[in-house]
Formats: sequence, C-alpha cells, structure tokens
Amino acid sequence: MLRNGRVRSSLFALALALCLPAFGGLWPDRFGGFTRASSVPVAIAADQALWDECGLEEAERADFTAANGARMSAMAWRFRDSTGAFSAFHWQKAPDAQPSALGKVAAASGPDVWLALGNYLLRFTGSRPEPADLQALSGGLARLEQSPLPPLASSLPAQDMLANSRRHVIGPVALERFAPRFPAALAGFRFGAEAHLARYRAPGGEMTLVVFSYPTPHIAREQETAFQAWPGAMVKRSGPLVAVIASPTDANAAEKLLSRVRYAAEITWNERVPTRRDNVGDLILNIFTLTGILLIFALVAGVAFGGLRTLARRWFGWTPESENMITLDLSSEK
Repeated sequence: MLRNGRVRSSLFALALALCLPAFGGLWPDRFGGFTRASSVPVAIAADQALWDECGLEEAERADFTAANGARMSAMAWRFRDSTGAFSAFHWQKAPDAQPSALGKVAAASGPDVWLALGNYLLRFTGSRPEPADLQALSGGLARLEQSPLPPLASSLPAQDMLANSRRHVIGPVALERFAPRFPAALAGFRFGAEAHLARYRAPGGEMTLVVFSYPTPHIAREQETAFQAWPGAMVKRSGPLVAVIASPTDANAAEKLLSRVRYAAEITWNERVPTRRDNVGDLILNIFTLTGILLIFALVAGVAFGGLRTLARRWFGWTPESENMITLDLSSEK
C-alpha cells in the first residue's frame, strides 16, 4: 500500500510539473538577444490594497542572459488593463527617474528602467533591452492587452510641475495615498471617475492639482457643485473634467494654474471606409476584364482542340469517319 502511494505521489508530481508551464509564467523563454535563465512568481505583500485597486493579477521575476555574457534581471506585473499598469508605473518608478526613449511610458534611474507595456508594468535591472528586443517581447508576454492609455494625463499643465509628482488615480485607496486632503466621497469613483494629479511650485509653497474625469459632462457639473461646497477649494470644470486645488496658499497662483486646464475633445467617427469594390467604374472594368479573359480562354481552348485533331489525323491516321457515334432515332415516323 505504501509503495502504491509513493507511485501515485510521483505520478502526481510529474503531472504537476508538466502542467505548470502551460498555466503559469509571464516571461517567455527568450526574446530578442536574451534567454531566460530562471523565473519565479512573486507574492505582493506591501501596499496590497493599492495593488488590488490597480487590478494586479500576477507578478513574476526572471533572470536573462545574452550571447555576449550580459545579464539582466527583470520584473513583470500583469494587470487587468493598461490603465492599471499606467497607474502603477507612476508610483513604482524611482523618485529621481528620468524619461527614457525605450517607450512612450518609460523612465530610467541608474541601472533600472521602468516600462508600461499594455497591461504590463516591466522593470529591467542591469543590461537594458533595445527597442527591437521589446518588439519581440510583445509577442511573447502571456495575455498581453494593449488598449489605449488614458488621455487624462495630457490635461495637466506642464509649467511649474514638480518632477515625478504625477500620479494616476483610479480609486479611493490611491486618492487617500497620494492626495490625502481630498475626500474620496467627493471624488465620485462610483460613477466611473478617474483622476490625474501633480504637485506644482507656487510663490506661497507647493500646491496639488487634481483633475477628475467623469463619463459625461452632466456628472461633472454635479461633482463641480459638490467640490465648490468644500471649504477652501478652488474648482474649475471643462467639459467632463473637474480640476480642484485644495486650500491653496496663493489664490492668484492657483487661479492661473486652473486657467491652464483645458479639455480637448477627441471624436472618433465610426464610418465605413469605401473600397475599390464599391466603385462602379472599377466594377465595369472588372466585368470587361473577366469577359476578355473568358474569350482568350475560349480561343486558346479551340486552337488546342483543333491542333490535337490535326496531329491525330497526321500522325495516327485518325479520321472523323473512324469514330463510333451512338445516335438516337427520335423521328416521329414509325
């Protein structure tokens, strides 16, 4: 009985080892000039509520080597969508990180580089990948989803903004963490709101500007009224956006900052694009082309048939009278 139990345990362990590569793992075996040497899943312990709000699904660390001996340690966090990865990028990168040319949403600091790629947040340490390597990596990441990034970040004025002070907020946990003076009850996350915030220099000290985005201008008007009732707040609405500064030390500087917040509408026209098949002229031209092809085919077939009969008569002595033909007497006479 004990021996059978050991056999069953060994078979179960073997089956589990064979199934794990199919159901787990974020990093591919190789991408570009790098080959994976090892990988291990990572359990998130700190800031669990914030990670959950961003929609974290899985995290994995891997070590890669290149043919030239270069080594790279890489960390991947996979989220439900690109908004979660975009939000995590802004609070995970180093405070002194500088923009990187590795991608549209990328930053580097010392040996580390952070990159938001679709619904993935990636961090590379040591040897850095090239853009060609990332293009190969895009085809190897498990369940990669590349939806458009939130356009809300472009609504924040760049003038006087403190470096690396941007944060993208998608829920009350992040709002309490990065802008604790703003009450979550006024934010209206229950309506599907998102927010982008940053800190700015001002003559009287720093001030935090938070721009909330709502699904419709009607909801934004209601939330504007709610924020205006908040003591000390300065509020401006532009379309579905509501910009708020909480109790600024310099009202004039706050007024100037709010005046630079503008909403730029983006319209997508879902209209069917006509093709050449919808052009009547092309249709008539195709009809004549097909007719010409059929005429040429009939001519070639006729010449080939006549040529074969001529060759058969000359080389094999074939005559039309030598063919046996079955006829039916269909005359009405009996």
